[in-house]
Amino acid sequence: MNESIRRGTLEMISAMLICGTIGWLVVVSGQPVLDVVFWRCVFGAATLLVICAAMGFLRPGILTRATFGLALLSGAAIVGNWVLLFGSYSRASIAIGTAVYNVQPFLLVLLGALFLGEKVTAQKLAWLGVSFVGMLAIVSAHGEAGQVGSDYLGGIALALGAAALYAVAALIIKRLSGVPPHLIALIQAVTGVLLLAPWANLSPLPQATSAWASLATLGIVHTGIMYVLLYGAIQKLPTALTGALSFIYPIAAIFVDWFAFGHRLTPLQWLGVVAILLAAAGMQRGWSLNLRRLAWR
Repeated sequence: MNESIRRGTLEMISAMLICGTIGWLVVVSGQPVLDVVFWRCVFGAATLLVICAAMGFLRPGILTRATFGLALLSGAAIVGNWVLLFGSYSRASIAIGTAVYNVQPFLLVLLGALFLGEKVTAQKLAWLGVSFVGMLAIVSAHGEAGQVGSDYLGGIALALGAAALYAVAALIIKRLSGVPPHLIALIQAVTGVLLLAPWANLSPLPQATSAWASLATLGIVHTGIMYVLLYGAIQKLPTALTGALSFIYPIAAIFVDWFAFGHRLTPLQWLGVVAILLAAAGMQRGWSLNLRRLAWR
């Protein structure tokens, strides 16, 4: 393994482990979802502004009107994604919300086929079927003893909505291939500040030190620094390795939910989680699923 791959691997692992603790900070902050996303955008925008300035991404000529408009649109989708995903945590759980959220690669494939004319192969459809079976397993656990959320099916619906918005944002970002990703992230964070400012509870402000610590960490570490690590890793690693390492995120989130809040999954939910992650890994890595043999068995 050369030095670039080794460094990229460490950056990707770090980014995914950081992502895995997002749900814990959202819950610990004790703030309404819209307020959490607003302050994440505020602290994240400030951090990314410093990073973009240091890297020389604020000079004129980098963005055209068209690319700036697309970046704003992707920002609206990303902010909506955060609102829905964070909302799913209290209704289902961090583990379930994150697992369901990981169907987004399949939604991206479907959107790519619809709007970009990308070919959907039989293998991709097969893995999509495996993911759907995993979703059914998770949903069918509604009401079982291991379920702790206040609105389980509503939480799953919010996580699916978050996955759809992420897929929309990713589809838009595909059109911004020449724009520095750190600058895209800055525009997305600023868009979030502008969109959510009218709805955020700025009076009174959060009083607890733990709330401010959680919100600042979400913005500075989980938005600013995490984006730098993630995009740095993507630039260094092969696509297949990037996809494989991305599954550290849901696994970390499941164990954080377990250790921090004691939310244990039922065996059926575990099967659903494994099916979704296996399907997403299979599609990312191009694994072949022998449909004829499975049907015969």
